[in-house]
Amino acid sequence: MTIRRALTIAGSDSGGGAGIQADLKTFSALGVFGMTAITALTAQNTAGVFGVVEMTPEFVAQQIDVVTADIGVDAAKTGMLSNAGIIGAVADRVRHHRIANLVVDPVMIAKSGAPLLRPEAMDALRTVLLPLAAVVTPNLHEARAITGREITTVREMEEAARAIRALGPRYVVVKGGHLEGDAVDVLYDGTSVVLLRAPRIPASHTHGTGCIFAAAIAAGLAQERLVEDAVRRAKAFVTEAIRAGLAIGRGHGPANPMHGTPV
Repeated sequence: MTIRRALTIAGSDSGGGAGIQADLKTFSALGVFGMTAITALTAQNTAGVFGVVEMTPEFVAQQIDVVTADIGVDAAKTGMLSNAGIIGAVADRVRHHRIANLVVDPVMIAKSGAPLLRPEAMDALRTVLLPLAAVVTPNLHEARAITGREITTVREMEEAARAIRALGPRYVVVKGGHLEGDAVDVLYDGTSVVLLRAPRIPASHTHGTGCIFAAAIAAGLAQERLVEDAVRRAKAFVTEAIRAGLAIGRGHGPANPMHGTPV
């Protein structure tokens, strides 16, 4: 049996709801072997982020190098990258190892509101990393930050997707989870726009949903699925993870990527 391999390059969430912890749970639930390159350690729980220790760019690069050289990478995804130095190191290693199936989740802010990307790193994200992405998955806040556009409608999501696609990624998914009505995501490949709809689930336990969604796309790409198929499956997967959200902690409880497994 061939084991498909996915690498998450992201921060650690000590509360287990987002970051590499959510990514590894997602990879496991979807039958993919997960590996990590940790960019930062956070002291975090459902109520907020209380401390951050960033890894050096060199150590992030070394983690990517050693797992790629020994185990191999069929797909990778990025999450919290924290600063421009780490973004540059990740982009350099992605090019060096020719990782084509790269999913970029442009993490900028935690569910609690804590910043997870330094403001001065935005240019590096736009110019260095996005051109290497097979798929980029911004939510509305992140799409606004990348494009400088106000986004309050599905039509404006489509316009933002086109603007982000012009920066170099092959596919863009602008997530509409913060709009009213159905949860509508916009998928754009440079030619056509596909609207992906799911019923909105009234839930407060949604910590980690962006991580779960991007990790599920990466798992699909590692399994050699076409991008649109991987994105559709990831949307269905994260919808069920939200439906099975866990009422733990005093703040934003986590979505549950192990929803098919008893907890």
